[in-house]
Amino acid sequence: MKHAKFLKNVAVISVSGLIAKAIGALYRIPLTGMLGGYGTGLYQMAYPLFCVLLTFSSAGIPSALSRMIAAEKGDVMRGALRLFALLGAVGAVMMVLLSPVMSGLQGQKTLTYCYVSLAPSVFFVALIAVFRGYFQGKNDMRPTALSEIIEQTVKAGAGLFLAGLAPDAAHGAAYALLAVTLSEIAALFYLAGKYRRFRRVLLVRERTGASVLKAAFPVMAAAAILPLSRMADSVIVVRLLSRFTEKAVSLYGLYAGAAVSLCSLPATFCYGLVAATVPLVSGSAAKGNREEGKERAMFALLLTILLSLPFSLLLLAFSGPAVTLLYPSLSAAERETLISLVKLSSLSSVFLAGVDTLSASLTGLGEAKRAALSMGIAVCVKLVLEFLLINARFSVAGAAAAANACYPIAFFLDLMYTVRKSKEKAYDNGHRLGNGAGRSDAECAQGAQGSGRSDPAYRKNARGAEFKGRKYPLRNP
Repeated sequence: MKHAKFLKNVAVISVSGLIAKAIGALYRIPLTGMLGGYGTGLYQMAYPLFCVLLTFSSAGIPSALSRMIAAEKGDVMRGALRLFALLGAVGAVMMVLLSPVMSGLQGQKTLTYCYVSLAPSVFFVALIAVFRGYFQGKNDMRPTALSEIIEQTVKAGAGLFLAGLAPDAAHGAAYALLAVTLSEIAALFYLAGKYRRFRRVLLVRERTGASVLKAAFPVMAAAAILPLSRMADSVIVVRLLSRFTEKAVSLYGLYAGAAVSLCSLPATFCYGLVAATVPLVSGSAAKGNREEGKERAMFALLLTILLSLPFSLLLLAFSGPAVTLLYPSLSAAERETLISLVKLSSLSSVFLAGVDTLSASLTGLGEAKRAALSMGIAVCVKLVLEFLLINARFSVAGAAAAANACYPIAFFLDLMYTVRKSKEKAYDNGHRLGNGAGRSDAECAQGAQGSGRSDPAYRKNARGAEFKGRKYPLRNP
């Protein structure tokens, strides 16, 4: 069946994502009770800087590697491991150095301990991303799936144990974040062992780490925007809330730590689609068949909507029972606030899942910069709305409303770029080849083979590529 392998990969990642998310959700219940609203707020406030540094040290690596390996562009692993180990180490050191500055900006000096506990994870995640990209490029999603389950299991066990040893909420948050580092170490050991046992070296020249970085950079730029906006939120939202309430950190913790986590469940469930879409679409694009790549991208988007929409509706309908079940230790006021935030945030969860899939599709088509532009525009709108809506009347609900405007904008822009850009490329390639009259690239390539022309430049031009400005018009025999 045409999409059988794709659906199998989606199923593997989706099921593992559900298991990992379930472990994480069950872990958050006792952890929230142990840390309280203030400790949960500190725990959550440390993540935005962590995510930004991860973006520049590891985001885009799985997509770039899987795209290169799917297109058989050489053995990239040795160079990629060296380069991104260095980038991960630099990111970890930067997190330690920036921790006093960020703690001061966020108005919570105790956050310094949280940043230091979490910093080593940047190094380990960079290496994990390289191994996951390798296996995804081979269309084997099982190592990625199992490593995610290992991560969550170790984080939950070590987090509860260490948080139980903490003397207060601030130290409890720092100890729980140290468990994140331990979980990444465990996942890295598993993936490295799996790679040594099952690697298959491609029979082509080795690619340098620089080529991987060049391929990953546009994806990094696209992936960096949302974490950067969340880092800005950890400062802006807390500062705006503190103008009219003393519970700014607790309210931010309820929003970013609980409401956003619950409403990200549809996107998490669809993560398998995101991971499997890049090699699926890039395989078609690498063969010069962008129309097929576009069709596969739309197929992935359709599955994303079908999977995420029921989850979003369930969150909207049963937000009260879900919050009561998952967060029994919250006070009545905190519970009511969280229920309203979940109801409000659930409206945009389908769009968030769709943005992830469309961004992966644009990456597979070699248009990651379009995804970056879409998210950049959407985030600018969100930041403006935060300043307008976070006030004494709407409180933290203003942040959720701003996010509701952000994701639909990014979704429709990505959708427009995916459909329109692929059409333009097909048209441009056809006319660049001199195949006017609506002939496809495949037909032109067949004509080239029949003409007896065998020089590499001619063959490459027949696939729709330009060769330093030279053009070889095709002639049928």
